[in-house]
Amino acid sequence: MKKQFNRMRQLANQTVGRAEKTEVLSEDLLQVEKRLELVKQVSHSTHKKLTACLQGQQGVDVDKRSKKLPLTSLAQCLVEGASVLGDDSLQGKMLRICGETQDRLAQELLLFELQIERDVAEPLYTFAEVEIPNIQKQRKHLAKLVLDMDSARTRWHQSSKSSTLTNKETPTGAKADALREEMEEAANRMEICRVGGDQLSADMYSFVAKEIDYANYFQTVSLIEVQAEYHRKSLELLQNVLPQIKAQQGENHE
Repeated sequence: MKKQFNRMRQLANQTVGRAEKTEVLSEDLLQVEKRLELVKQVSHSTHKKLTACLQGQQGVDVDKRSKKLPLTSLAQCLVEGASVLGDDSLQGKMLRICGETQDRLAQELLLFELQIERDVAEPLYTFAEVEIPNIQKQRKHLAKLVLDMDSARTRWHQSSKSSTLTNKETPTGAKADALREEMEEAANRMEICRVGGDQLSADMYSFVAKEIDYANYFQTVSLIEVQAEYHRKSLELLQNVLPQIKAQQGENHE
């Protein structure tokens, strides 16, 4: 509790410029840190809206998911209607052709959504909800250690105002010794985390590279290309069935 209070007081003093603030990250990494939260927010919102566009029920097996698609229900309704009216009637024939077509469209939609989930939605979720938070967690831990060091140093310096000075610079006495020891221990913990924690720097630079990769996922690698392929296949399917419908209509007029 006391350590938390000292952190809050030190942070408040640093915010208003009454206390020195130690910065252990390079300028480049400070810029990366600012971008982390922005990318996390955008990625989170994008993932949420993207999954909301998917018609299939997520988290279930493929067969169950296929049955839950509106197109599958429509296809079943049309085929059942064709059975009721009979294939000897034009309407029955049209319902059957359209029902079979809707079922094939549903399968194309299912494959499309599964691919979008695998190649875009899931990696985006991992990026926003796992990888970035892990980096931020490391950064917060380091920030706390730096704040502890700054707080201990500030209190040690303040103790010089009320302690007996032997050389006009170094405060003496039991309290001063305890504060100096606390400051040194805090500095050691921070340094161990910073130097031994080069993983934080590596993860932050890795984030920069991955951000470029995720931009490609939306542009060429996954989302747009998969959408284009899905629409091409669906259009081809519809164009192929149109002659069958016209042929049936022509036979009925003869």
